[in-house]
Order: sequence, then C-alpha cells, then structure tokens
Amino acid sequence: MNVSDKETLRVCIQGLLEKKRRPTEFSDSDSLFISAKLDSFSMMKLIMELEVMFGIDFSRVDFDVSLIDSIDDIVRLVDSN
Repeated sequence: MNVSDKETLRVCIQGLLEKKRRPTEFSDSDSLFISAKLDSFSMMKLIMELEVMFGIDFSRVDFDVSLIDSIDDIVRLVDSN
C-alpha cells in the first residue's frame, strides 16, 4: 500500500470515528474494533470501502476482525492480496 492510499484509508476511518462521536486521532497500530471505538455497522462500511479501494473480495477471505482492527492490520491485508 502506498502512502497516498494509506492516507485515504486514514481519512475514511476518521470519518467513521467522527460519525460515532469518537476521537479522530489514532495511531496506525491502535485497535479500532476490538477496543470498541467502532462498531459492527462501521465494520461493514469499512469492508465495503476496502473492496472498492483495493479490490479485496471478502467473500474469498477467511475473515476475522483482527484482519482490519488497525491501519497496520489493513496494510498487511492489502499487501497480501
């Protein structure tokens, strides 16, 4: 994942946090879902965005929330696909 894509991803996640009235500052390693900063509805929105942005077909991924729980996790997922 390049720097521009990572920044676009960060803006997307910040938007989700903002809608939940959560602080929008976070590090690349901060938990988003396991920590309950974001909920399952936000997870579905993020998954749909990742499918569009990076062409990931989540129907073919053995999904676990840990795959998208942080920016670092998402970068690993994108880079492995």
